[in-house]
Amino acid sequence: MILSLLLSTFLTVFIAELGDKTQLATLTISGTSDKPFAVFLGSSSALIFASLLGALTGGSISGFLPEVVLKSIASLTFFIIGLRLFINSFVIGKEEKENKENN
Repeated sequence: MILSLLLSTFLTVFIAELGDKTQLATLTISGTSDKPFAVFLGSSSALIFASLLGALTGGSISGFLPEVVLKSIASLTFFIIGLRLFINSFVIGKEEKENKENN
């Protein structure tokens, strides 16, 4: 039971982090430094600490909020973020088009 939870969590976070801003920041920092191992240790530590915070907070909140409410809040939050990114892509595209027309 614990092994399946560990594996599913690992795969979910690993896939979510691929191409994420964190990975891109790590790539950029590593590219400007001659110490890739130090960058790896720093970025790994940050991800571990952020994950610990999330796990502890989620564990605490689940003590007084039902699972369905937590999942609904997470779903709604991701939906809002996605919607804002979608809308902003059109606004930015429109601004770029106007800038090209003005130049």
